[in-house]
Order: sequence, then structure tokens, then C-alpha cells
Amino acid sequence: MLKAAFPGSFDPPTSGHINVIQRAALIFDELTVVIAENKQKKYLFSADERAFMLSELVKDTKNIKVSVCDCLIVDYLKKLDIKILIRGVRGLEDFSYEFELSVMNRTLDPGIETIFMTTDPEYFVIRSSSIKELASFNGNLHGMVPPLVAKALKEKYITN
Repeated sequence: MLKAAFPGSFDPPTSGHINVIQRAALIFDELTVVIAENKQKKYLFSADERAFMLSELVKDTKNIKVSVCDCLIVDYLKKLDIKILIRGVRGLEDFSYEFELSVMNRTLDPGIETIFMTTDPEYFVIRSSSIKELASFNGNLHGMVPPLVAKALKEKYITN
């Protein structure tokens, strides 16, 4: 069985994330979407909220699992017996950052392979940080995030 993991903070999950997840699920027998929980980072959504949203967004695709990780990704992948790491890239800036991470991960565990997947063109400019800023001003998020996420963002900024 060919298994892969797609880790990220997914704060919030974007249409670009979902695009990469769906495409990767077509390639691998099993895809685990791994939600990063770094205690040093401040997230808009809790790990449970992000896991709920992603689980709902991928529930119709049987070979996708969603989990939360609060340790080094290579250690987590070793526990799950996953040797392929998927990383989404939009452009050179993303690639440079992701390339450095892949080298570090490979140093920590030479058995981990990183595969870069470019985003589809319509999601090229979508960044979680920009979406949060737009949502904080009650901007139109159509096409940038799934409706479930748009609703959660609206509720988050109404209560904050």
C-alpha cells in the first residue's frame, strides 16, 4: 500500500489545500492530512476545529484520514509507517522554504521522501494569512475557502 502524508497548519483550510489533498488522494492508496499543532504558534482555530473542518471537507473520499501532530513530522510519520511527505508549492518563495524543510527532514530521517505538488493556477495567490485578514474585514471569500470554512471564519471574527 502506497501511503503519503500532507502536513500543514491548515489555519484555515483553503481551496488550495483541498485541491492538493484531492489530487494527492488520486495518486496514493492512503493519504493522511496531518494538522500541525505547534505550542509556540498562535492559531486562529484550535487543532480540533481544524481537524473537524478538514474531516468534513474530505469525508466523501475514503482513502483520506485526518490527524493532529504535536511532534516532529518525521517522528510522527515513522509511527504511522509513512515514507512520503507531500508539500504544496505556489511559487519560488514556497519552493525555497519547502526545499529547506525537505532537506532538514531528510537529514532527520533519510527514509522520508518529499514530493512537491504545485497548486492549480486558480489557487496560486491564496494564503491562509491573507484569508484571515480578508475575513477580519468581512471580505468576500468566495472561491478561496470552502463554504464551511467561510462560515467558521465569519463566526470566529464576529465573536472576537
